[in-house]
Amino acid sequence: TAILSLLLDAYRRRDTVGLVTFRGSAASLALPPTSSVDVAAARLRDLPAGGRTPLAEGLIESAETVRRHRLRDPDRRALLVVVTDGRATSGENAVNRSLAAADVIAAQRISAVVVDSETGRFRMGLAGRLAERLGAEYVHVGDVHADALTGIVRGRAA
Repeated sequence: TAILSLLLDAYRRRDTVGLVTFRGSAASLALPPTSSVDVAAARLRDLPAGGRTPLAEGLIESAETVRRHRLRDPDRRALLVVVTDGRATSGENAVNRSLAAADVIAAQRISAVVVDSETGRFRMGLAGRLAERLGAEYVHVGDVHADALTGIVRGRAA
């Protein structure tokens, strides 16, 4: 619900939205940056869940997508919204590789928001560490409703 709210807000603001997915051992650009909220919402609905999490690969693909989009439209400011529990579980040294990828994104001065989707009684806090390394705003998905998340993203994108 929160992500769909962000998409609707992006549509109202005439922003473009892209979607990078990551699972198994790879990341892929599921939706190149577009202004079509309908297409983005349809792709979001069809996302599979579960399995290993190649977070580093997802972050790298996201940074590359932003880089390419900046070449096409250098006047637009990019905002990366990462929805994750921070548990990188695919490949060797997965957590360290994801933090190193976050450092690369931070060095490129890509604004970011991390929405922590971790639930349960025992929380590892990995999404918080990721947000720190990205220099991103951190929000736990259970602490905000869709309108509040939209406000955070708007403030970060301004």
